[in-house]
Amino acid sequence: MAKKAYEDCILFLLSKAFQKAHGKFKKRFQAYGLTPVQGLVLTVVSEAEGLSAGEIGKLLVLDQATISGILDRMAEAGWISKETAATDKRCLRIYLTRKGNEMTSAVVRARDEANEEIMGGLRIEERLLLKRMLADLQR
Repeated sequence: MAKKAYEDCILFLLSKAFQKAHGKFKKRFQAYGLTPVQGLVLTVVSEAEGLSAGEIGKLLVLDQATISGILDRMAEAGWISKETAATDKRCLRIYLTRKGNEMTSAVVRARDEANEEIMGGLRIEERLLLKRMLADLQR
């Protein structure tokens, strides 16, 4: 069967790869009541508590409205707390709650398992190359 023109389109290839990867992350994170993006936020906060919403948004390349909604839902679910900064009452700092601290290692393990499931068929060199190429495409 001849290859169809759309099968060479980078948009098609990336979107199909995204759908597959997102589905695997979604399946693993559902057990914790998190979306894949919330899992990323949890990881960022666990690595650097006390960041502002804007700082987290910049790290994950999310706009202010998106990160605000994500943080609201995570706070409602008891994963994080939002505390007013001592130096600027207009700024909220984000911290893990007890639940967030206790569950972070399990969520990171689920993330690592999803990564392995997605990239398991690739050699280490291919994994590194794929990650570098995807990072390069973001520039």
